[in-house]
Amino acid sequence: HASKPMEQIVKEAESLAANGVRELIIVAQDTTYYGLDLYGKPRLTELLQQLNQVEGLDWIRLMYFYPMYIDEGLCDVIAGSEKILPYIDMALQHINDDMLRRMSRRVNRENTEKLISLLYDRIPNLVMRTTFISGFPGETEEDFSELLDFVKKMKINHLGCFTYSKEEGTVAARMKDQISEETKETRQKEIMTTQQQISLENLSKLVGTTQEV
Repeated sequence: HASKPMEQIVKEAESLAANGVRELIIVAQDTTYYGLDLYGKPRLTELLQQLNQVEGLDWIRLMYFYPMYIDEGLCDVIAGSEKILPYIDMALQHINDDMLRRMSRRVNRENTEKLISLLYDRIPNLVMRTTFISGFPGETEEDFSELLDFVKKMKINHLGCFTYSKEEGTVAARMKDQISEETKETRQKEIMTTQQQISLENLSKLVGTTQEV
């Protein structure tokens, strides 16, 4: 990770707004990490407070969160901002603890569920997007069933599920218990079919309302 200095980001935002840009997208491989390498601690909260004051911007959209560096302060800034959209794109990849360890994710199911509850509690009208992987090496039928049950339980607004891709040179590519392409695709389709119904239910709640887009 290589964070751009805060002053430079704010200056760029002011220049974009002065040239007619109305929506600013804050995006990185891990946006919540911002500043840790440069300042010794995550400073996304402070950056957002400054960007919220840039004249001319209507919307600020946040993309590619990871669970490790999200706290109550960040939630409160998003909730209390006039310009920051209540939209979070946070990849979860899986929910089973063993699978998360195999994926080298530094989170577990319990902490993930607590974080999602925090986000929804602190940020009114939150819309969340996430992604999962089906068929990661070693994923059992029980692991997948746990993931599917989680999808049904959480009813996340936008969800994508992708089949695991074996990339040469990675740790996962050398793992035993590789999953067949047929099984990966079957599991992926089951997740997405389930999500289609959830999406329909979520969208049906907007019928009859007026939304700014």
